[in-house]
Order: sequence, then structure tokens, then C-alpha cells
Amino acid sequence: MTTPHGTPDAPLLIVRGEAELEVEPEIARITVTLSARNRDRRTTLDDLTRRNTTTLDLIKSYGDAVEHLSTGTLSLTPELTEHGRDERVRAYHGHIHLTAELTDFTLLAELTTRLADMELTRVDGPWWLLRPDSPVHRQARREAVREAVQRAHEYAHALDTTLAALIELADTGTEQPRPTRMPFERGARRASPADTDQAPEPLDLEPRKLRVSAQVSAQFTMAPPTLRN
Repeated sequence: MTTPHGTPDAPLLIVRGEAELEVEPEIARITVTLSARNRDRRTTLDDLTRRNTTTLDLIKSYGDAVEHLSTGTLSLTPELTEHGRDERVRAYHGHIHLTAELTDFTLLAELTTRLADMELTRVDGPWWLLRPDSPVHRQARREAVREAVQRAHEYAHALDTTLAALIELADTGTEQPRPTRMPFERGARRASPADTDQAPEPLDLEPRKLRVSAQVSAQFTMAPPTLRN
């Protein structure tokens, strides 16, 4: 493929077009880590299984508000004694990692609070996201193209001429918004009788806006301008 070049009869004009949008998130993602610890391996596994079932049932009870739910890694690790000739298991540590994505941010606050209040449960997030097929990406690309065309017209007008043809249009980068996270994290905890008297008040989670950008490069030919001082 040859590189386009201009001629005196068809001068080449190369411009860039950029667009940046600030939009509301469409999805909130949280991760949940369930833990269990006991001297007996089977008891540790049974506790972890019970907590996993309870947590999955709770998340699924929010119905269509939960767009995605998946189980990540499962680990069951022995903790060995630090002293003595023989290696002996002091305790077993179990962990399960879950990921949930929600579209209803009001229910997200309620669910996140209830999860964080559960026994030996850690909640991280939320991360604010757009769907991969969100129309916002298409809108950013269109605005970048419009800016490139407008910029080309302005340059041509400055030379008292007009655009003749589009030679090339290249997508030089559509930047996906990086997930942003609220400063929320609840560590693993044990429930006490005082904790179970009443449900905690839902956290106030304010969605953070996301930035989506697009850049294009466009090459046009122009009608020959009449250059004068």
C-alpha cells in the first residue's frame, strides 16, 4: 500500500479528530471473598461450603439487578506448626472468591452492606464500568470523525479553498474507560449477637462518572488554493 501524497493540483491535508465523553457507569462490579478456618480439614470445608451457598443465595435473590455472577478461585491451605521436629497441621484456611456485577445501583448499596455484614466475609469494590457494546463508544468515535471533518473544513477555508475528497480515515485509538473504584472495603469479620439485632443501614454509594475518548486521523485532498499575501 502506497502512502498518499499531495500534488499541486490536489494538495493533501492531514488532520486529527478527538472526542472525550464523560458518562454515567452502566455496571458496578464487586468481589466477595469468603473465608473459613478450623483445625479440622473437613469442618473447614463444610463451613466454607455453607457460607458459599448462603452468599450465592443472597446475591441471586436480587434477581435481574444481578447481570453477572461467577465463582473464581477456591483454596484450602494447611497452616503448619512453626516449631518441633515433625510437621503438624495447626489449622486449615479456606477461601472462595466470587464476582458479581449489578445494574441497579440502589440495590447494589443494600447488597454490598448485607454482604459486608456477614461472617468472615470480605467485600471489595464497587468498580464502575461500561458494557463492552455500550453505544457510548460508538458516539465517541462519531464525534471524533465529525471533529476531524470540521477541522479539515476550517483549514481549507483559511486557504480560501474547499475539500475535494477523503483519501484515508484511520482509527488511532479508542480509549476504554478504566474501572474506577469507590474507597470501600470491608475486611473479614465475625458476627456477634449485637450485630444480628438489626440489619445495618445501606451504604451511600455514589457512582463515579467515566471518561471515554476516541481519536482518528483523516487525510483529504483540496482544490488548489490561490496563495497570496
